Amino acid sequence: MTHNIYLPRIAKIISIKDQTSGPRAIKTFRVELLDGEPFDFRPGQCCMLSVFGKGEIMISIASPHLSSDSFHRNAVHLTFSVMLSGRVTTALHDLHVGDSIGVRGPLGGSFPFEEWEGKNLVFIAGGIGIAPIWGLLHDALHQHELHDEISVIYGARSSDDLVYHNQMLELRRKIPVHLSIDNEEEGWKGYTGFVPSNLMEVKPSPENTIAITCGPPIMIKFVIQNLEKLGFTDDQIYTTIENKMKCGVGKCGRCNVGKDYACTKGPVYSWAELKKLPQDY
Repeated sequence: MTHNIYLPRIAKIISIKDQTSGPRAIKTFRVELLDGEPFDFRPGQCCMLSVFGKGEIMISIASPHLSSDSFHRNAVHLTFSVMLSGRVTTALHDLHVGDSIGVRGPLGGSFPFEEWEGKNLVFIAGGIGIAPIWGLLHDALHQHELHDEISVIYGARSSDDLVYHNQMLELRRKIPVHLSIDNEEEGWKGYTGFVPSNLMEVKPSPENTIAITCGPPIMIKFVIQNLEKLGFTDDQIYTTIENKMKCGVGKCGRCNVGKDYACTKGPVYSWAELKKLPQDY
C-alpha cells in the first residue's frame, strides 16, 4: 500500500536507551510501526516524529538500511537518537516503553552508497552528529568486503557525551576508531582536542577514499577545511544538513539554502554541491 506522506504512521516505543545525561541528554528510541507495512528508507533520510498534543520534529534515522539483524530486516522497526533541546524533544524524553508516537517519512535524500563500492570510507562526526551517519556506518560494515578500509573519527565535549560509546569500543575490534574529547579529563586515554584537530592527527589518506562528516556546523566547516589540506577533493567529501529541514516535503519554504530546499534537494550533499550554496546552514 502507498502511505500518505502527510499522515503519521503510529509507532510503539519498544525500547529506550539513555546515551548521555545532563541538560543536553540524548536518548535512543527503538520503535515498531503498528500497521506492519514496510518502511523503505535509505541511509541519510529522516523522519518527522510526532508527540501527540505537543508537536512534531525532524529526526534523522539511525537504523541501518542493510543488516543481517532480523530486528531491522522487515523494516518495520526504526531507531532514532534524540537530543533534549526543546518542547517536542522534552516530550519525547518524557515518554516510556509502550507509549505511541507518530512517524512520517522517509523524508529527504540519501547518501549515494552504491557509488562508493570499492572505496575506502572515513566517518567523521561530533556529538549527536554521529546519529545521522550511524546507520550508514553499519551498512558499510555489513558489506565490508566492498570497502578496503572503514574508519571512524568521533568526538564530543566529554567522555560522558560520547553517543554509542560502548558500541564504539566494540567497533574497535573490527575497524580503526579514533575517539576524542574537547578538554582534559582524568583517566581519558584517547585524544584530547576538537574533532578537526584529531582528523589532522589521524591523517587519513585521500587515495580512493570518501569522507562522510556530520556534527555542529562549525565542526563541519573546519573538518572540510582540514580534509582539503589532506588532499581530499570536493567530490570526495559528503555531509548532511538535516538541521535545515522543516516540513520535510518542501512546501513551507523554510528549509531553503539559496536556491535549494534542503527537504527535497538535500539534506545530503557532496562538498562540490554544497559549496555553491550560501553558507548559512
